Amino acid sequence: MGMLQIHQFPCLSDNYGFLVHDPASGETTCIDTPDGAEYLKQAEAKGWKITHIWNTHWHPDHAGGNKAIVEATGAKVIAPQEVEKLSPIDREVAHGDTVSLGDHTARVIDVSGHTNGHIAFHLADDGIAFVGDALFALGCGRMFEGEPGQFWDSLSRLKTLPADTTMYCAHEYTQANAQFALHADPGNDALAAYAREIDAKREAGEPTVPFPLDRELETNPFLRADDDEMQARWGGEAPHETFAALRAAKDAF
Repeated sequence: MGMLQIHQFPCLSDNYGFLVHDPASGETTCIDTPDGAEYLKQAEAKGWKITHIWNTHWHPDHAGGNKAIVEATGAKVIAPQEVEKLSPIDREVAHGDTVSLGDHTARVIDVSGHTNGHIAFHLADDGIAFVGDALFALGCGRMFEGEPGQFWDSLSRLKTLPADTTMYCAHEYTQANAQFALHADPGNDALAAYAREIDAKREAGEPTVPFPLDRELETNPFLRADDDEMQARWGGEAPHETFAALRAAKDAF
């Protein structure tokens, strides 16, 4: 099994697009479709034929390009049921299912909370995960549809992935997330160092995505809602209550 090739590119105002290509089979999947025309342009420039679309959730900046890409390429849409709000699905997937790109296998993980059908794709043998808007560098998605306990359970599933997993999220929100994280978790030296690196990257016009999971486990306040110090600072007898307090504070920050 050869190495996957991942092409990351900015689109819309702050989204990232991802094309994942398997040279052995020639298959290429879109991870979400914020801008169909841009995906088609990027694939053509790489000389890749889009064969699949893997959606993480139904929001238009994640599935809004499905129709244009399918019409141009005949790509098969693999998605949670909620994506049917926007476009047809060829294969509906949910937690525990597996999907393939050539010989590479991704496990589908329920990461609902931002939306109630949100999923992530974890390619264990490749050491990568595509998490949509469930988890960001130093943040997590707004809780538009779910409940705190549900969202905390989702983040807990991501916390159990191998610590060296490379996480691909869908937005460049990291600098703003860092400002809240520093407010939420003062005195975290690892976080302060991370925030300085983020500022330097953005100053240089570099992306902060992807990022390693192990660093998030140390510094992301939403993943640390089960930490004694965070619970003491933010209240809540259970991690999901601390998470709820953090999410509400971030919404108002």
